Amino acid sequence: MILITGASSGLGAALAKCYSDDNQQVIISGRNTRRLDAIAQALGANTCAITADLTSDASVSALFDQVEQAQQKQQVQQAPSRLHTVIHCAGSGYFGAIETQNPAAIAELLQNNIMSAIMLVREAVKRYRDQAVNVVVVMSTAAQSAKAGESTYCAAKWAVRGFIESVRLELKGSPMKIIAVYPGGMDTGFWPTSGKALDTSSFMSALEAADMLKHALVSTQHGYVADITINRA
Repeated sequence: MILITGASSGLGAALAKCYSDDNQQVIISGRNTRRLDAIAQALGANTCAITADLTSDASVSALFDQVEQAQQKQQVQQAPSRLHTVIHCAGSGYFGAIETQNPAAIAELLQNNIMSAIMLVREAVKRYRDQAVNVVVVMSTAAQSAKAGESTYCAAKWAVRGFIESVRLELKGSPMKIIAVYPGGMDTGFWPTSGKALDTSSFMSALEAADMLKHALVSTQHGYVADITINRA
């Protein structure tokens, strides 16, 4: 069983399709109930949707409660289905010269990117640190290098990177693994809502990135890929 957050659009929705097509049990989460339900319906019986606000600790706890209920239901109905991967795609973008950025929009950006990652990983570690669960945190190449016009977005992604690298140290020796993903530009609905006008016609599609990520996440008995950068050509 796989839990994918931020799955109402973009990379999260594309990953849900990839794993559902592979006959995996998929739980998708996001804040937009209508879009989530439409995606789950399109993907079929292997996919169910749970609405959650990842910036709220109570909502994140309720999300994992429902995931565990779904696991128990699967175990009753058919072969056991254990949660083995959490892929965190939720986040948002906000760009512009720093002097033009709105304080309220900056605060929302930090909540959507930093707090959502912290709350999700915190709850996952509380419940599964002694289990072989991979927590995949999707960030951006903005977490790897500074970019003019993206100062607060870079700050948010760098903060998430520092957080997950620190949690990795806390999990040393644990079967739970934290996997960092740094995708480059994708042709998704992310850009129109970010305040940055770009020609994205040459960017990779969400399905392209999802397919590459799905293959990179394959682990073996004695190894796994810890850091994944997906550059656009």
